[in-house]
Amino acid sequence: MNGFIGELFGTYVLIVLGTGACAGANLKQTYAKGSNWTFISVAWGMAVTMGVYVASSLGSLGHLNPAVTIPYAIFGLFPWNQVVPYLLGQFLGAFLGAATIMMIFYPHFKTTTVDNGNTVGIFATRPAIYSPVSNYLSEVVATFVFVFALLNLGDFTQGLKPLVVGLLIMVVGLGVGTTTGFALNPARDWGPRFAYSVIPVPNRGSGEWYYSWVPMFGPLTGGIIAAGLQVMVK
Repeated sequence: MNGFIGELFGTYVLIVLGTGACAGANLKQTYAKGSNWTFISVAWGMAVTMGVYVASSLGSLGHLNPAVTIPYAIFGLFPWNQVVPYLLGQFLGAFLGAATIMMIFYPHFKTTTVDNGNTVGIFATRPAIYSPVSNYLSEVVATFVFVFALLNLGDFTQGLKPLVVGLLIMVVGLGVGTTTGFALNPARDWGPRFAYSVIPVPNRGSGEWYYSWVPMFGPLTGGIIAAGLQVMVK
């Protein structure tokens, strides 16, 4: 139960802060409108840091991400009986976090059309150039680097290590995240994407589910490769 609660609230904090930054950068009449990629990468990095701190304090290992939980379980680094509670917490926390941002920014959604930035890209990832194979490989590589580095941090919930995880997210975003928006995390993408699709946000655009397989399977593939390589090397 502690795993579910920790992942739920940790992922909630992650999504509120991360998608909140994206809403501020994209919606009209916010103070952050037009902010650049560095702003987005820093915001998501610090969002992950705060989410890990919250999750670990509430009794989970601070995964916040199926692309961490599932590969860890496959290679014996995490118990299988905890996988479902962790995944439920991650997806539910992501959905609720996105719903909260829709409530806070409601007046700004009312003033912003799809053409002016009211798109699913506030909540989920979209490719800069739609090229399914390249988009998938981008997510595989980005998540491989993220999870492989994470594995070599040891217990990343302790001391200042969550800050290091945030810096890792930032540099991944700046280095290899500019092609797809660096999902790295199926729950971070699918939970908010589903929220944007079903909650009646003013002027909302499409949920763009035709692309959603990329931020689901790209991160899972990258995470599995990283965990398998870690076990083989060590």
